[in-house]
Amino acid sequence: MKKEYLIYKLSDEVKNSCKIDNELFTKYGVKRGLRNEDGSGVLVGLTNIGNVVGYEVGEDGKPQPTEGKLYYRGYALDQLVEPLLKEKRFGFEEVAFLLLSGELPDKEELMAFRELLNDNMPLDHRTVVHLVDLEGTDIMNILARCVLEMYTFDSNPDDISRDNLMRQSIELIAKFPTIIAYAYNIYRHSEHGRSLHIRYPKEHLSIAENFLFMLKHDDYTELDARTLDLLLITQAEHGGGNNSTFTVRVTSSTRTDTYSSIAAGIGSLKGPLHGGANIKVINMFHHLKDQIKDWKNIDEIDTYLNRMLNKEAYDKSGLIYGIGHAVYTKSDPRAVELKKLAGELAKEKGREEEYAFLKLIEQEGIKCLMNFRKSRKPACANLDFYSGFIYEMIGLPQEIYTPIFAMARIVGWTAHRIEELNFQGRRIIRPAYKNILEPKEYIPIEER
Repeated sequence: MKKEYLIYKLSDEVKNSCKIDNELFTKYGVKRGLRNEDGSGVLVGLTNIGNVVGYEVGEDGKPQPTEGKLYYRGYALDQLVEPLLKEKRFGFEEVAFLLLSGELPDKEELMAFRELLNDNMPLDHRTVVHLVDLEGTDIMNILARCVLEMYTFDSNPDDISRDNLMRQSIELIAKFPTIIAYAYNIYRHSEHGRSLHIRYPKEHLSIAENFLFMLKHDDYTELDARTLDLLLITQAEHGGGNNSTFTVRVTSSTRTDTYSSIAAGIGSLKGPLHGGANIKVINMFHHLKDQIKDWKNIDEIDTYLNRMLNKEAYDKSGLIYGIGHAVYTKSDPRAVELKKLAGELAKEKGREEEYAFLKLIEQEGIKCLMNFRKSRKPACANLDFYSGFIYEMIGLPQEIYTPIFAMARIVGWTAHRIEELNFQGRRIIRPAYKNILEPKEYIPIEER
């Protein structure tokens, strides 16, 4: 039997071996995707870190849609963001301190924490050499490999004491921007023949500024950097139930090392249904700019969006990317904040007409989706709806959209890992799967 045919035969047999009657999920009360019938998540754990609110429990005990709220250690996202925007200062490091420790830093603590992060941003020369030698075009894959390699450079990689976990967490938060910037510059050099720049991070710059400096030298504005800083803040944490954070908690519950756990989280975030969604939105936006002749004509916009929902246009997936969320109903607080800065950035970049068109797509996309589903449950634009447009205005390439998400979410991942390994009564996470296949009698190989 030819090897190629064997692969085809094995693949073909999977069609039958993977079949499960949908009615059985209802019969056995299985929560597919760990979701309840109303779309809310199945409660599987407790946390003090992040809280994602899209519903309120009504007088009848049923969940009622509400304006979205996101809390970091008890503080609402808008409470944290508004002072930063008003004072025009960078806040990602402050939010990282809060998520790791549970408390907001005072000025002295924040200054010391910034210095600690800056001290840890440079990469070990062995990692730089390894980055240059790495082959591949996927920056998320390269990031995961670099994280796993950090295990070999760590003098105490398997210690899960609080002090060691905090040390490892700070090093990872500090080094992610450097790895991503270097990896992209190396990719650009090897794939597109561009000059190779390995810029050393500067001590006096914030993480957002240093990332843009390492990536683009001085080709960015203050608003670019402050907008990226806000993007990092809004993506730093999203509760214990999001797929990548849950992956980190599941792997951490086995007491594996930090680097293996974080690499698993990167693998989860890489998926297009999770961190890769922002690319789906910006590509859809480019398509709509080409297909819709009058960007102000609501009838023309609605007609095309309905064709998309009916799987007649664009990629025929039946989706309007960036509209809808598993938890948020009336609004996504992250999208609310990003929408404001997207408008400010569009003015600076001369892209106000595109921004107005994107807002119309949001408005009409929500309306068309709710009409199509014949649902009273409200829908909203999610974080990804505006993030891709913002990245593009800053001048960042699509290859690093999802890695930037990881650059932010490493804060939440490490905070949840520390919590998972340090709360009382911890145990390995091990949910159940019911086997629905009847027992079979063994058939001797001569009789098969």
